[in-house]
Amino acid sequence: MSEDLILATMPAIPNCEVEKVLGIVYGSSTRTRGIGGRFVSGIQSITGGKGTAYAEEIEKARKDAVEDLKNDAKRLGANAVLSIDFETTEILEGFIIVTAYGTAVKLKK
Repeated sequence: MSEDLILATMPAIPNCEVEKVLGIVYGSSTRTRGIGGRFVSGIQSITGGKGTAYAEEIEKARKDAVEDLKNDAKRLGANAVLSIDFETTEILEGFIIVTAYGTAVKLKK
């Protein structure tokens, strides 16, 4: 298997045929803003504007979730993950969970 792993939100890759469907793969990341981040977010919510503290944590969680998804796909021998989607949930006070999921496949190029 090549080190390159194709990641796509679409269900097919142009000029590539799905040789084998390997299954559903996912990755998730749980993060918190911490006391400092919650304080900054509180100030931003009062003054208005872009909530950068929260957005930065969501972006970090998304990247971590994609890395987990890629590792899961490689473990199955996939060279692509199709139909990738994300789900973001807040639990408790200030904890966010980002989950990335898709279908691991072996493409014939």
